[in-house]
Amino acid sequence: MKEKVNRLAVLTKGIIKENPNLVLLLGTCPTLATTSSAFNGMGMGIAATAVLICSNIAISLLAKLIPDKVRIPCYIVLIAGFVTLVQFIVQAFAEPLYNSLGVFLPLIVVNCIILGRAEMFANKNGVLDSALDGIGMGLGFTLSLTCIGAVREIIGNGTIFSGFFLGGEDLVAKITIAIPFISEHPMLIIALAPGGFFVYACAIAVVNKILASKGKKPRDFGCQGCALASMCSQEKCLEELDGLKIETKGVEA
Repeated sequence: MKEKVNRLAVLTKGIIKENPNLVLLLGTCPTLATTSSAFNGMGMGIAATAVLICSNIAISLLAKLIPDKVRIPCYIVLIAGFVTLVQFIVQAFAEPLYNSLGVFLPLIVVNCIILGRAEMFANKNGVLDSALDGIGMGLGFTLSLTCIGAVREIIGNGTIFSGFFLGGEDLVAKITIAIPFISEHPMLIIALAPGGFFVYACAIAVVNKILASKGKKPRDFGCQGCALASMCSQEKCLEELDGLKIETKGVEA
C-alpha cells in the first residue's frame, strides 16, 4: 500500500528545511549571477518556479510512459519547452527583466533544482503532490534569491527595488527607495561578483544556524545529499547510498 504523503510538509519543506539554494546548494550559478538587485532575484525565482511547477506536473503525468533508459533526455526536452514558453512571456511583458537576466533565463533548462525534483520526486508521486513540491521548492528558491539580491542592492547601491518597471517609468521612481547614508556611501564591491559570493555564504551560514538551533543536523553533502545521486552509476556513490562502508579501493582515472 502506498504511503500517505504529508502535503503540508511537501509544500513547506523547500522554504527552510530543504531549501534548494541554501541547504541543498543547488542553482548556485543563477544565484550568484542574477542577484545584483532584489527585483532581478525575484524575477529569476518566479521564472524558475513557473518552469518547476509545470515540469513537475508534466513529468508526474508522463512518468509511466517515459522509458527508464531515456528519462533524463525526455525530462530535458519537457523542461526546455516550458522554459521557452516562459522566456517568450518575459520578453513580451517584462523586456527590461529579460535583458537583465540575459543567458541565465534559457539556462533554466539545465538548472539542477528542476532536474533534481523531476528525478527525486515528480516521477515517483502524483500530480497534486508534485505540484505542491514545485510550489514549495520554487518559493524557497525565490525567497532566497530575493533576500540575497536585496542585501546586495542595499549595501552595494544604497537602494531597494531599483529597476522595478511594471506599470511604466513613473512607477520605477516611486518604488525605488534610497537608503539614507548608505546611498551616499555604498560598498560597491557587494554589488559585484565577489560580493555575491560573500552574501551567499552569509545566507548559508544563517540558515545552518537556524537549523542547528532547532536541533537539526546540517544536511550531508556527500553522495547521500546529492539530488542527482540516484542517476549516478559510480561505484563509490552506490556504496554510500547503500550505507556501506567504503574500503580502501583505488578509483581508476
